[in-house]
Amino acid sequence: MVTSPRRRSAAARRGTQEEQRTNPSVAEMVESVIGCKWSVRLLDLLAAGVHRPSALLRRCPGLSAKVLNERLRKMMRFGIVERVVRGDKPPIEVEYHLTPFGRAFLRIIEEIRRLQEAFDKGEFAPGDKSRPKRRRSSVLSGDSPQ
Repeated sequence: MVTSPRRRSAAARRGTQEEQRTNPSVAEMVESVIGCKWSVRLLDLLAAGVHRPSALLRRCPGLSAKVLNERLRKMMRFGIVERVVRGDKPPIEVEYHLTPFGRAFLRIIEEIRRLQEAFDKGEFAPGDKSRPKRRRSSVLSGDSPQ
């Protein structure tokens, strides 16, 4: 019996799905992180120097340990956060830190915040196709630098 080239086994489909889950695009990461209630807050705290899980929980009233671990694991999968374990025997010390990619990722979130602030100030209106007023640089306006 010959199978059509379009049909793939369940194992082959799972392999493709797993590849997609392990290699999401940056846009998918942004959507996933911003879509979570606590992820952006956790990134802000990590950037501010709060690294221990217990300190993160104290700074986020209403966040459960389960959800904290889920969010941190997701951000570790994306390569945004890294887990650092110190000590061989209990008590071990666990900390989470932003990776270089995580710091770059945080700049995307900061830019989204700036866009929201501009929108809130009325610099943009829904459906507005006009461009925001920007000051032109001397290079673009033809002025010669002196």
